[in-house]
Amino acid sequence: MTRPETSLARELEAALAFWQAAGVTHDFHDDATAWLAEAPLAPVGAESARPAAVRRTPAAGTSAAPATANLRERTAPPAAAPAAPRTNLLGESPPADLAAFRDWWMSAPGIAAAQAYPRIAPRGDVGAALLVLVPQPEEGDREHLLGGPQGRLLTNILAAMGLEERAVYLAAALPCHTPMADLPALAAGGMAAVTAHHIALAAPQKVLVLGTALAAMLGAGGADGLREINHADRKVPVMASETLEAMLHSPALKARFWRRWMEWSAST
Repeated sequence: MTRPETSLARELEAALAFWQAAGVTHDFHDDATAWLAEAPLAPVGAESARPAAVRRTPAAGTSAAPATANLRERTAPPAAAPAAPRTNLLGESPPADLAAFRDWWMSAPGIAAAQAYPRIAPRGDVGAALLVLVPQPEEGDREHLLGGPQGRLLTNILAAMGLEERAVYLAAALPCHTPMADLPALAAGGMAAVTAHHIALAAPQKVLVLGTALAAMLGAGGADGLREINHADRKVPVMASETLEAMLHSPALKARFWRRWMEWSAST
């Protein structure tokens, strides 16, 4: 039995009938569509390209200048947001030593954005072998800094380094736990000066920064360029790495931190 030949039109008709019987009555695309986007502006010269019959002419006594100005307003790039003003949070008489700084840290206005969490004091002595700077206290901290899982990880790290906790000064860039903290913005608003003064008073031999966003607190644009900070007449070596929270959930980050620490400590 020979198969009857069908024309292309009959094949298309049969295909459409199949999809209609299946209930498919709309066409769908994988490409995203900007439903809320404004209609695109007509390209320059499009007005002159219209047929004369549909070309609009300004009414007598009016000008086309408003339409031109409106076009400039819609095509002009948005103005840059003004930078946050820098505030002198330390005041005219900054704390002169660590004891005075701790008292100021626990009570000074304007430095604690999250009022739902308590302020936590730094801990350690002047001239420590290593100052560890973290972004903020842990959420569950109530009596001392890093009293939770992050603190336990740091204790293990310090033990592997051969450092006793009493030889380490532990500080945070913020006095209390602050969810979704914008560290660069807070640094620009005055907390960078507070952090610099804090480190100067602590006078450590080295600084370990656990949090790449903390580079802004030390006056650096990025952690890769952060190698040392200047205080008075001396330079303090600095190493920057990921946060303790990130390392808690990533063995790979722990391994990378350890390799970097070994290289850095051997060169300083």
